[in-house]
Parts: sequence; structure tokens; C-alpha cells
Amino acid sequence: MQIFDEYDIMKTLFMIRVENLTKKFNGFTAVDNISFFVNKGEIFGFLGPNGAGKTTTIKMLATLLKPTKGEAKICGFDVLKEKENVRKSIGIVFQEPALDNRLTGFENLDFHARLYGLDKETRKKRIEEVLNLVELQDKAKILVINYSGGMQRRLEIARGLMHYPKVLFLDEPTLGLDPQTRHRIWDYILQLNQKEKITIILTTHYMEEADYLCQRVGIIDFGKIVALDTPQNLKNILGGDVISIEVFPPERAFEIFKTFSWVKKINRCNSIINLNVEQGEKKIPLLMKIDQKEAGFEIKSVNLRKPTLEDVFLYFTGKTIRDGEASQEEKNKMTMRGRFRR
Repeated sequence: MQIFDEYDIMKTLFMIRVENLTKKFNGFTAVDNISFFVNKGEIFGFLGPNGAGKTTTIKMLATLLKPTKGEAKICGFDVLKEKENVRKSIGIVFQEPALDNRLTGFENLDFHARLYGLDKETRKKRIEEVLNLVELQDKAKILVINYSGGMQRRLEIARGLMHYPKVLFLDEPTLGLDPQTRHRIWDYILQLNQKEKITIILTTHYMEEADYLCQRVGIIDFGKIVALDTPQNLKNILGGDVISIEVFPPERAFEIFKTFSWVKKINRCNSIINLNVEQGEKKIPLLMKIDQKEAGFEIKSVNLRKPTLEDVFLYFTGKTIRDGEASQEEKNKMTMRGRFRR
């Protein structure tokens, strides 16, 4: 599928351009024929459950994995044919920690810069710049083993910026951090995007992270991109309001609610039924008029809110992101069992 034909003149302007990218591991398809582009200076996010194919995509774009098929270019360089040029153009912060905790923060950055061939004066200047950017200048001489989790993450981001990359990959940048530290990391990411004029592609399974940081979001599930747009446009697809109703038993209530003509969309997650409606505040009284005893169910609670990316994910995939992680894990187990049988 060639989705960029109408953009032939602009092809070289995209910082990242991906067409029909696929990665298979034996009989398992981790990334399934995805196509997208990322504009210069954009923060682009992949949102999806663990195991959905986000990290595999990043590894292919960073030349760490060879695609099974498809094409990808970073800053105009082909990830298969021009690996060295791609690697010079990108920085990457891995999901797993990759710092040497026996070195100081300064030494970690200096070592990384030496690998990229930066001279002594450039290294010194750049280390000072990136440490100031992530507010670790006063921790430069401290061993990394004594850093908090948030400080280590900030240092990893600083390290990814040392060689002046045009594109920065952040794989689950706030995984495992407490909410307060997570929000601070978000601010650093926005700051470096604005100050360094750097293009960022990040992966996350935190809805609020994608909503807060990203100009555009690709929702990925079982290796496929099921939706791609700005967070607001994605939420506008649902429109109106969401009424979340906790009911028991939910099966009976679901059958009744879906007959209401004013319900635009209905879905269910365990005992919670979500109704997409217009003017939700006027629809709640209608729900309260239901004779619950006669209907055969009990309403435990009712909540009115605007659509979120969680609702969008549920709309396109039929499950929550937590359910997605559970189903993806089961699929992976079945694939592994199939390999062993062979």
C-alpha cells in the first residue's frame, strides 16, 4: 500500500517516512505492514499495550533490527542501505536502563560523546548544555548508582542528545516512575523539543502521556496501526460525552442500553458500560427513570466525562489497554507453544 504517492514533492521533507514496514519472528508477526510519517520538529507518539509492536518498530527505525519487508527512511537515509548515516542522525533512550552506574553522570556523557567522535572542547560544551537542560548540572560528579530513578532517566535523555541528533527516540520514557517524576520528565521532553528543535518519536502505554506530549498519536494494537491523528481529533471521533455506568449484571443492562436511539456508541469493559452520547447531562435523568427491578439489573454508579484516549483505544480495538496487554501476552504464549510443538 503506497500512502505517500500524493506527497511526492514533500517526501524528502519528512524526518521519518515508513511504508509497509513489517517484522516477523518465525510465525509471529510483531509489526504488521505499517505506514506513517513524522514531520520535522514534531513529537509523534505510538500508543499501545505492552507487546503491541512499539519497541520492535523503534528498533527497526534505529537499525537495531532488520525489517522483514517494507521501507523506512530517517532524515532521508534508508535504514537498510545507509545504517551509519541513520545512526549519526538519531539519539535513542531505551526502555531498559543503559547507564554505567560505576561512572559519574559526567563520565557517562563524556564516554558516549567520545564514541561519536566529539573533540574535547565540543564534549565539554555539550555536556554542560545537556546537563543544564535536564537540571543535573549539580549532580555531574556523583556516581550514577546514587541517582534516583527519575535522575537516571533524565541523564539518559541528556546522553541521547550529546551528538546533536536530528531525531530522538524515547521508548517508554517514564516507565516505572512515580506520577510526580513522570510529569517532570514530560516537561523536560517538551523543553528539549522546543530548545533543541529536535524531532521526537516516543512509545508509551500511558494515555495521559500521549495526550500531554504528542502532536500526533498512532494507536497500535497487535502490530497494526488502527488509528493515527492528533489526540484531539481522535477524541473528536467519539464526540459529545461519555457516560460510564457500573451495573450488575452488566450483560442484561448492555442489551437494554444498546436499544436507546440516543446512544451513538456503546461498549463494555467488565461491569462498566460506556455510552457515547450528545448532551450527556440531559441523558443521565433518562437512565435514572429506568425501573431497575423490572429491567433486571442494578445501577451502582454513573459518571459523566469527555472522551479520553482510553475511550478512543476502546473504540478502535474493542478493549482497554490493560485488556490489550493481557490478550497480547496470551497470543505470544500461544505462538511460543506453537514453536515448541514444531
